[in-house]
Amino acid sequence: MQLSKYNASGNDFIICHTFVKRDRSKLAVKLCDRHSGIGADGLVVLVPHDKYDFEWEFYNSDGTAAEMCGNASRATAHYAYRNGLAGEKMAFLTVAGVIEARVEDNFVLSDLTPPQYMRDKIVEGGKEWVLLDTGVPHLVSFRDGIETFDLEEARRLRRKYNANVNICTVKGGQLHVRTYERGVEDETQACGTGMAACFVEGLKQKLLAEKITAVPKSKERLLLQKCGETIRFGGEVCHCFNTNYEDFR
Repeated sequence: MQLSKYNASGNDFIICHTFVKRDRSKLAVKLCDRHSGIGADGLVVLVPHDKYDFEWEFYNSDGTAAEMCGNASRATAHYAYRNGLAGEKMAFLTVAGVIEARVEDNFVLSDLTPPQYMRDKIVEGGKEWVLLDTGVPHLVSFRDGIETFDLEEARRLRRKYNANVNICTVKGGQLHVRTYERGVEDETQACGTGMAACFVEGLKQKLLAEKITAVPKSKERLLLQKCGETIRFGGEVCHCFNTNYEDFR
């Protein structure tokens, strides 16, 4: 089985395609291990679908399945186009719903599933948070600055609310975000659905325009745009390398 390693704004993924759906949680743990495996934040397996270009199976690095991942959606679209599984414009099925994407060379746009608020106001650690779903659940808290990110608090909130944890701030009209991701169980370089969640709350608070630049920990510049009921998310992706793996199941 040929596997492809991708990087999308600091999130890295192992991507492949096959004809058979099955539980690959143990394989994800093995492949994503950064010492004894290839190393990645997640594993994406593409399988055929009767209605859409394909369906995906997405696993975090700890083997848990996730409904959606924004950066993985962009990397996956690029992979599908390069491997002849879809055209430049495509639609594919995730657990969260159908994702539409467009590939423009190495720049990929994904239209995420419509966001939904789960809780409007939560107070934790003397700070206000909101909980919303942009494909997966996210806690969001706006701050004056995000130079410091209390990861112990983030771990506690992740367990309490079973959600990713984001702190964010606005500088010069740009949205700056840091995210602790469940499934990785640490801060990651970027999280697409996390940035989208912060964007939605920023729009609600009238802190942001409807088309902005978002900056995650990786410092890459990404596009976020309100398009009707959905959020459009765009940025560069990098195909790092291909490798062969003999024990793929």
